[in-house]
Amino acid sequence: MTDDPLLAVRDLKKHYPVRSGLLRRVTGQVKAVDGISFEVREGETVGLVGESGCGKSTTATSVLRLEEPTAGDVYFEGDDITAYDDDEQKRFRRRAQMVFQDPNSAFDPRMTVGESVAEPLAIHGLRDDDRQAEIVSDILERVGLSADDADRYPHEFSGGQKQRIALARALILNPDLLVADEPVSALDVSVQAEILSLLDDLQSELGLSMLLISHDLGVVREVCDRVGVMYLGEMVEVAPTEELFANPQHPYTEALLASIPEPDPRSRGEAVELTGDVPDPSNPPSGCSFHTRCPRVVPPEDFEFPDGSFRQVLDFRLAAENGDVDTDALAGDTALREEFGLPSSLPDPDAESVLAAAISDAASGDVEAAADRLADAFPTVCERTDPELVDTEAGHPAACHLHDAASEHAPPELTNPQD
Repeated sequence: MTDDPLLAVRDLKKHYPVRSGLLRRVTGQVKAVDGISFEVREGETVGLVGESGCGKSTTATSVLRLEEPTAGDVYFEGDDITAYDDDEQKRFRRRAQMVFQDPNSAFDPRMTVGESVAEPLAIHGLRDDDRQAEIVSDILERVGLSADDADRYPHEFSGGQKQRIALARALILNPDLLVADEPVSALDVSVQAEILSLLDDLQSELGLSMLLISHDLGVVREVCDRVGVMYLGEMVEVAPTEELFANPQHPYTEALLASIPEPDPRSRGEAVELTGDVPDPSNPPSGCSFHTRCPRVVPPEDFEFPDGSFRQVLDFRLAAENGDVDTDALAGDTALREEFGLPSSLPDPDAESVLAAAISDAASGDVEAAADRLADAFPTVCERTDPELVDTEAGHPAACHLHDAASEHAPPELTNPQD
């Protein structure tokens, strides 16, 4: 593995238009990917992780130009592929291949396995049937199947075998980069282990670089050298794999790691609970997009809040803003405090005075006034400013206002790989 990036992604964006009305005019944008940067070096496996809908798969298709990026640059060996013409794009596709998530829908059921696997060879100019058959037999055996399987049809294989066939088809052109989008998520655990072991072996044997898309941190830990954590289209942390697992620097990463099942529940650390739902990417929150769910949201500087209590106050405010406070069912101040997990009294008298007044507003039916009062009195930097990726004391970057004090140690500007 070298230090030179094979693939370098710079400020990649992919936005989808939202259309409405009889004339189908564009009225908004779904920001599936919103300005992420990362690199994949030669011989390296980089993982992208995050919840469903965070933009991982869109990143994969945009990097390979299966979808055209809205903005940003993608460099392959220093060349910007977003500027490629059709011929250049075809040559690039020979060197960068993709394995899709669902092996059951990856093949034409009317074509034999051999025909499906050989199809990329014909597209890229190798039309000699005997030579095609020779290469197909070799690659099928490399992925743990038999050369005789070339004459069978996809429905005759199990899910794990189909994924091996998908790998064979992706590798038949001997690419330099393999993008694998959830390659084992549809498989049983025992089959997952086989496919992951196969990927590791093939990478060592063929000198592949890999971009692995997954929501399963256990899978990522098994095969990746470095990991990028995505939330709502943005990159929130990037680190070497073991460093990320040992010392996460973003609250979202902490929550993902806490969700990994442990054989012995007694060995699990303190649970990390996320409140609320993933925001709508067509209307993301201001500032840090994670602040609506973050268990460590930064409280306002002018008040003192016990650990975790500002999260509860902010949840109450957000519920009031969204009209989710049922004052008919929750009569009285005490009932409202209990419903939203608010402390019976905040130790800071000034903060308690504001909270008590807001609760009284809501209890009397004026939920909008309660929301306005809390928003005016308790602003948080997390909703005012979008944090940037900066180096943390752990030595790797994270995008969180908890690390603002170390912002003077921010990493240098990313350089253009062509320079």
